[in-house]
Amino acid sequence: MLNRNTGVGAYQQVDLETAVQTADPHRLILMLFDGALMAIAQAEVAIEQRNIPQRAAAINKAIAIVIEGLKAALDLEAGGELADRLAALYDYIAERLTHANALNNAAPLKEAANLLRTIRDAWAEMPEEARKKTYATS
Repeated sequence: MLNRNTGVGAYQQVDLETAVQTADPHRLILMLFDGALMAIAQAEVAIEQRNIPQRAAAINKAIAIVIEGLKAALDLEAGGELADRLAALYDYIAERLTHANALNNAAPLKEAANLLRTIRDAWAEMPEEARKKTYATS
């Protein structure tokens, strides 16, 4: 007998993989932001429920997305001062997430989420013309 949760999870994984494969670079960055924000939200729930393993896993996932996804995607050479500042901000966000995990405290999670949401919203509002320029050298 097929486990319904397994089937739904497999479908969601295929759906995500398809979205990643067909997304343009701009959309991929939005997906990273959304993934980090979702992981932070899961960590907040885990703190409320006193679920330490779930909290740690969600925070570690958010840190990985911020550092290995968002920060790694920066072109520090072409991006100049803006890229440098974003890199420093991503490091700060990762530090706040680590702090939240170490102290089992939701306040640094909220700070990290607010910072990420601000950057994400600005990224989402980028005009099409600016998007084309951003990826012309990619």
